[in-house]
Amino acid sequence: MHAVVLHEFGPAENLSYETVPDPEPGPGQVRIVVRAAGVHFIETVLRAGAAGELAPPAPELPAIFGGEVAGVVDSVGPGVGQEWLGRAVVTAYGTPGGYAELAVADVGELHAVPGGIGFEAAVAMVVTGTTTIGLLDIAELTPDDVVLVTSAAGGVGRLVVQYAHELGATVVGVAGGPGKVAAVRKLGAGGGGGEGKGDVFAVDYREDGWDDEVRALLGGRRPTVVLDGVGGEQAATAFGLLADGGRFVSIGSASQVEFVPGDDALKGRNITYVNALLELFSRPSDRRDHERRALAAAAGGALTPAVQSFPLAHAAEVHAAMERRETTGKVVLVP
Repeated sequence: MHAVVLHEFGPAENLSYETVPDPEPGPGQVRIVVRAAGVHFIETVLRAGAAGELAPPAPELPAIFGGEVAGVVDSVGPGVGQEWLGRAVVTAYGTPGGYAELAVADVGELHAVPGGIGFEAAVAMVVTGTTTIGLLDIAELTPDDVVLVTSAAGGVGRLVVQYAHELGATVVGVAGGPGKVAAVRKLGAGGGGGEGKGDVFAVDYREDGWDDEVRALLGGRRPTVVLDGVGGEQAATAFGLLADGGRFVSIGSASQVEFVPGDDALKGRNITYVNALLELFSRPSDRRDHERRALAAAAGGALTPAVQSFPLAHAAEVHAAMERRETTGKVVLVP
């Protein structure tokens, strides 16, 4: 089969599209003909060899990334029923990773791809959507909230904006560049909320004084909740915008610079800080339920993932584009 293999940690061009042996399913496993494989930003960090406090341990080399896999079962291992053959499935735990034409997975980690969504949407929801569901449970948004979302054009960010808009909350999506800002604005018709829906505004963090633009758009109101997926300077600016008594929910650090407000700043303004990703990781028993809910939300139309697809052979270019923050929505490789 063809696969994208990393033999040495380093820049994106170290990802090599090559021919490798087909994997075979072991006991309790199936083999999947990959139709879509999710790409996660953390994989660019691992590929670079920068694993550490904010990343999982580095993989053993050679490595094939991409646990998020959707496709059709073509082979089953010992102990797995023949009824799995031909099923359309999705999993967050493909091995070797989904940057390949074939992957294997434990049968207990599979979900059927629901009717009404395709492989690319399913692979977008099984991790990105699952994470979003868990984060939203922790954030406990209400229709009365004013929600500021950084990295609002990303895979999680867009789903959060959709959810808050449908809930009736006012949303300010922060993104980088005119194209991403326009994409966020379309999620809520540029601030014109429909009946029962909240307003959605979009702001470009690359513009000087973007925090002043947020203040002007909100007309004296202040965000009651920040959902930050960037960290660093953007997170600090968002924290400054947050109303006293508000909630600051960290949902990632795409800048690779963690932002944690000091205790004095939190207590002085009565602000609650939550590292939602750490909370999610501490609740592994909730994961399967969150996966089911995420897939059901997509199938029912409650959440629609934005997917940007690329050929599998272009994985190196995709990693480089992600590092330059040039991609939007959930990035998917298609063999």
